[in-house]
Amino acid sequence: MSQNINRLFTIGQFADLHRINKKTLMWYDKINLFKPALIRENGYRYYTYEQSPTLETILMLRELNVSIPEIQLFMDNRSASALYTILIDKASEVDRKIECLKQIKQALTIQKKGIETLQSLDISAIQIIKQQTQPLILLQTTKGGFSEKEMEMLTDEAGKHKEHRIYGISYGAMIPVSSLYDGDFDNYTTFFLRVPKVKSAPNLYMRPAGTYFQAYCKGSWDNLPRRYGEILQYAAEHKIELYGYSYETGINETVIDSMDEYITRIEIPVRNASPI
Repeated sequence: MSQNINRLFTIGQFADLHRINKKTLMWYDKINLFKPALIRENGYRYYTYEQSPTLETILMLRELNVSIPEIQLFMDNRSASALYTILIDKASEVDRKIECLKQIKQALTIQKKGIETLQSLDISAIQIIKQQTQPLILLQTTKGGFSEKEMEMLTDEAGKHKEHRIYGISYGAMIPVSSLYDGDFDNYTTFFLRVPKVKSAPNLYMRPAGTYFQAYCKGSWDNLPRRYGEILQYAAEHKIELYGYSYETGINETVIDSMDEYITRIEIPVRNASPI
C-alpha cells in the first residue's frame, strides 16, 4: 500500500490521471503555480498521489474562471475562509450569467416571433388591436424625415442601451395625428428607440396602452402618404377617431437588400373601435 502511495508518475501519466493535457502541467510548472514533486537530472518531471488534491483544487478554480493570479494568491495563502470567499463571488457571477442567459432567451423568442410574423404578414390589412404600455426613448428632430444627423443621433443613443445586439433595438418616427388630418405627412416631430426592458432614461416616454390601428406600408417612405390616405379613409368610413401620434417602425431591415422590400409598421391610437 505504501509503495502505491509513494508511486511516481511521469508528466504524461499524471496528466492522464487528471484528464488534462500534459502541456497544462508544463505551463503550471513554468509559472510556479504547480510544480512536480521531483525533476530528474535528465529534466523528466515526476508527480505523486499526494499532489492530486492540490492539482484538483487548481483545476476546479480554473473551471470557475478564476484567474491565474487569483489562484496563485490563494495557493500561497490557502484557507477555508479564502476558498469560501472565492466560491461566494463565483456563485454571484453565475447568478448574473443565468439572468443574462434568460434575457437572451427571451430576446431570441421575440426575434423568432418577429420573423414568423413577417413570413405570414398581410401587407394590405388594417387591423384594430390592443396594445400595452410601451417605453420609448424620444429624440427630437426637425421636419423633413431622417437625415444623416438624425441617423447618427439614433445610432449613438442605441449604443448606450445595446447590452446585447440580439435584444433587437428598433427605431421609428412619430407624426401628430392632427398633421395627418391636415394632409401634412412629413411633419415628423420626434424619433424614438424601442429598447427592451429599459428602466430609466432622461428622455423616456411611455406610449399609452389602448386600442390602435395597425397597418403596414411596403417600399420606400415615399409610399407612406398613400397608405395614410387609405387609413384615414377606412377610419372615416367606420366612424373611428384617430388621436395622439402615429408611430412608424421599420420591421425588416435585417433581412432585405433594398428599400423596395422595406416594411413600415404604422400604429395609431383610436377611439370608437373594438379589436378584431
